[in-house]
Amino acid sequence: MSPKIHKLADVQSEKIGMNTFVWQFTVILKDAVIGENCNINCNCFVENDVVIGDNVTVKSGVQIWDGVTIDDDVFIGPNVTFTNDMIPRSKVYPKEFKKTKLSRGSSIGANATIIAGIEIGERAFVGAGSVVTKSIGPYTVWYGNPARQKGYVTENNVLLDLELIDQLTGDVYYLDGFKPILK
Repeated sequence: MSPKIHKLADVQSEKIGMNTFVWQFTVILKDAVIGENCNINCNCFVENDVVIGDNVTVKSGVQIWDGVTIDDDVFIGPNVTFTNDMIPRSKVYPKEFKKTKLSRGSSIGANATIIAGIEIGERAFVGAGSVVTKSIGPYTVWYGNPARQKGYVTENNVLLDLELIDQLTGDVYYLDGFKPILK
């Protein structure tokens, strides 16, 4: 199925994957690349030097600026803010914008701010309203201002505390590399 683009969206890019939905009042500039089976909600903006993978959800009110790469299966909550310039000034542009990467399966909660030049690890989880000022590892849970690591998350979306314990069941996990595994 070809992409579905709402008639009130301004999509200048021809690089939009199959079965991707772009909703009303969203602007996507000509050099942006968006994968298959994505959902780009209303009132979003996607700049030129942006790559979005497959199966990505971008909720309403998100602006994705030059230098942001989003891997497959990422969730971006409503009104998430990305930055790409560490010293922004009106009409003064850096030679190159900072690069930011959201790795496969990561989730960013509503109203979080992602500072330029960092990487969000695979399946990492950032809580709503957080301000992420540094790169965060895979399978970790972060929230607060500034965001701090508060725990881990499993492949099956079980939230664990910093001691790798599921507070709902008492199950204890261990890390296999970066991935929490049930003991």
